[in-house]
Amino acid sequence: MLRDALIYLSQSRTARRLVRSAPGARTMARRFVAGETLDDGIKACREINRLGMSVTLDYLGESVSNREEAIKAADVYIGLIDRLVLEGINGNVSMKLTQMGQNIDETFLRANVKRVLDKARQHDMLVRFDMEDSAHTQPTLDFFRGLWAEGYRNMGVVMQAYMRRSQGDIEQLNADKVRVRLCKGAYVEPPAVAYQDKSEVDDNFVRLAQLLMEHGNYPGIATHDPAMIQAARRFAKERQIDVARFEFQMLYGVRRDLQQMLVKEGYNMRVYVPFGEAWYPYLMRRMAERPANMFFIVKAVVRESPLRHILPS
Repeated sequence: MLRDALIYLSQSRTARRLVRSAPGARTMARRFVAGETLDDGIKACREINRLGMSVTLDYLGESVSNREEAIKAADVYIGLIDRLVLEGINGNVSMKLTQMGQNIDETFLRANVKRVLDKARQHDMLVRFDMEDSAHTQPTLDFFRGLWAEGYRNMGVVMQAYMRRSQGDIEQLNADKVRVRLCKGAYVEPPAVAYQDKSEVDDNFVRLAQLLMEHGNYPGIATHDPAMIQAARRFAKERQIDVARFEFQMLYGVRRDLQQMLVKEGYNMRVYVPFGEAWYPYLMRRMAERPANMFFIVKAVVRESPLRHILPS
């Protein structure tokens, strides 16, 4: 119920306007978003690299409906790729195709995305396509495979464990040696499309992670769940899968203690670093994925409140 409500609010323009205009809202968002500017994102990436972790930098945005905004998004990505290289940062980039024009026109989308892919290919850098709701799953995979057929290999894609179709998709992606990032999923989907119970999602996540670790091309196992991480570690040990063949991935600002613990134990860790002005829907989905994240927001509200001196600590 709470998760569904938060997802709904992430899509509400009224709620977005109210939250973005609230005093201290940007300060609260900084727990999970590096900031609104590229400089903010780069600063966060430097610090994460310093801690022995790689990064994926993401310019926030989705559901773009005009060409000018989509072109601007591609321009930002081209600039941030140059900046990552200039700064010597160990990282790559990820994007949502709806930010790049997926809902506008297929030909336009292809030209816009190829601008970014070509820039990244100059530097042997991966561009990861994020997966959005189920209405965009097949279009995203079709678009990806079209570019793959053209010879682009500096691409990866995200698959979601709560989607019933994901195993078949991953088997095909493994066969093509595509780099896959596996996450649980963060949209409200009907039972016919997605598993609804947490236990079912968890079980499928473990199955898909094992499929990727054994047969995939350097997959990203994206989870903050200690049980899922332990299952992956146990499977790697049982099957004698070298830790260099996969990486764990986590979100900026979430379970930083666990991130550093895994690095100390010799595992590869990549942190997903979002930045940009379109932080509201991203923030709401992070809270929907893990309601405990709301406590961080509440604490920030208390610190910003004029009543903080009389509120209990």
